[in-house]
Amino acid sequence: MIRKLFILTFMAIAFGFASFGVILIYSIYQGPPEINIDENTVIYDQNENVITVEQGVQNRDWVELDQISPYIKEAFIAAEDQHFYNHFGFDVPRIASAVYHNVISMDKVQGASSITQQYARNLFLTHQKTWTRKIQEALITVRLEVFQDKDEILEGYLNSIYFGHGQYGIQAASQYYFDKNADDLKLEEAALLAGIPRGPSVYSPLISYENAMNRQKWILERMNETGKITETAMHRAKRIDLRIAVSASNQEEEVGQYFTDYALRQAAKLTDIDRQTLEARGYQVYTTMDLDAQKKLEQTIEEQLPQDEELQIGAVTVAPSTGKIVAMQGGTNFDQTPFNRATRAERMTGSTFKPFLYYAALVYGFTPSTTLESRPTTFTLEDGTPYDATNYNDHFANRPVTLAQALAVSDNIYALKTNKYIGPENLVEVAQTFGIEGDLKPVLSAALGTTSASPLEMARAYSILANRGWSVSPYIVEKVVDRDGNIVYQHEPKAPKRLLEENHAFVLTHMLTGMFDDRLSDYMSVTGAGIANQLTQQYAGKSGTTDPDSWMIGFSPHYTTAVWSGYDDNRKIERIQDRQAPKKIWANYMERIHDGLAYETFSVPSGVVGVQMDPLTGQLEGPSCEDETRLTYYINGTEPKEKCSQ
Repeated sequence: MIRKLFILTFMAIAFGFASFGVILIYSIYQGPPEINIDENTVIYDQNENVITVEQGVQNRDWVELDQISPYIKEAFIAAEDQHFYNHFGFDVPRIASAVYHNVISMDKVQGASSITQQYARNLFLTHQKTWTRKIQEALITVRLEVFQDKDEILEGYLNSIYFGHGQYGIQAASQYYFDKNADDLKLEEAALLAGIPRGPSVYSPLISYENAMNRQKWILERMNETGKITETAMHRAKRIDLRIAVSASNQEEEVGQYFTDYALRQAAKLTDIDRQTLEARGYQVYTTMDLDAQKKLEQTIEEQLPQDEELQIGAVTVAPSTGKIVAMQGGTNFDQTPFNRATRAERMTGSTFKPFLYYAALVYGFTPSTTLESRPTTFTLEDGTPYDATNYNDHFANRPVTLAQALAVSDNIYALKTNKYIGPENLVEVAQTFGIEGDLKPVLSAALGTTSASPLEMARAYSILANRGWSVSPYIVEKVVDRDGNIVYQHEPKAPKRLLEENHAFVLTHMLTGMFDDRLSDYMSVTGAGIANQLTQQYAGKSGTTDPDSWMIGFSPHYTTAVWSGYDDNRKIERIQDRQAPKKIWANYMERIHDGLAYETFSVPSGVVGVQMDPLTGQLEGPSCEDETRLTYYINGTEPKEKCSQ
């Protein structure tokens, strides 16, 4: 048994040496790798206008190793590859340790790429996580080790790595962040720069100074542990409060930073190429942005959002006929808060959830003339608890009101009664049909928007109505092209599916135009009264508020826009102007992006009929209501038959 084990071990070792010999001979035969770092990454809008350029060689000044501060060399070696000068491209003990810890934790908690491997990957390969790529990386690593000495490899590595914000190489990074040459960098500055390439979108001091300094302190500790600096030098460097160069921190703000960040995130998922590679390796990313619309969105938010340092915004515009995301703003300042509230903030929807309820009601036989009592009402919740429902400012009609009016003024009593009538489980089913994916519970209060969703999710839902009941799949990346002109991703439109019955979808859409029609005001004003006089197109929409959230979502045949505003910590919005901000932003912005477009109404399907209806009674126009009626649509055969005569 021992003899067999000895033979197997000997054979395994022999095989390893033979394999390495073959790889070595192959690498020598291939010759030194050709180094080419002339790259730019360009992001385009839907009309192929350049949104932003991630520059390659223009922002990379190659400097020789003796022109780089020794602190930089020591910081990178301590942080990335402490045995760099003692291995042949692969740190075998470190690889074994990483494999062990990753297996133990069942996750990738440690990496083991040497500086040579990283250099090979940055210069010649994509970062796709495939076995083919790993084999290619290994072969190029060996070729670098065979044909270049360690100092040449380190020099190439330091001149090719990406430091964020379009800066490549240590000289460009040194000038950008500290306004000095690479050979003038101090210990504390070198340690900070050495931390950025691990994740420029996380460790850039312009994005998160705290993250950058935490990473710097870790690198200083590594330098001390590996004998590169003394403990005294480490503590002295940790205490220094670094100042980023004015030339870097005062860079002109880019247009659409939240948009392009989300586009790059999506492109990384779609192509299986990591984010750093997309930003730095010469790709061309074609997006769905309408640059003019994006500029107008940002301008409108700057003008209309109250000046509160903590009040945040999330807004997105979708073209319902195609699903293109044409504009997006995920916060007030990307450099300060890169968290994208348009795509990632799940907030309670409030009354913007009511259109889903009333679509279900139409399916269950309601019409715009269906009346329910609007008066103080006590409901019994699912657990038997009594619930005293109320309307805004305790305003009640104290009489029956029509569905058309209840929707326009956002009557909560009507909504709760409707949900009780149709059944909360049916509301959940309809909301899911609209694409709402949150924690949907079949409870009575769901009618008032206790479900949370992101602005993008709500924009998609409303776009289904704008698209006459057909499915809408919002997307942001049209195609991705590599530096050689190869298309690595191309968007393929999905065939739309009929999600909503066309006639019901139109009846609801037309009722949603009522929030801007003062003829529906009575015991409460229509919720869009404050912005109606500035609208020149036909829009349908719904506003909504909860204590910490304020929404406005609306659409035309051309665009759907969802706007949310609130505080990240979910505290109550106190000021009236803060609550009204989404409506004002939505109205001003929608008018701006429709400027020059022909007036277009929602197309009327053949299965509905329009009649002049009295919003108060739900009856046909008659002698006593000739001046107050409104054109209202019904499924054929469900229109009112009686005229208002008294």
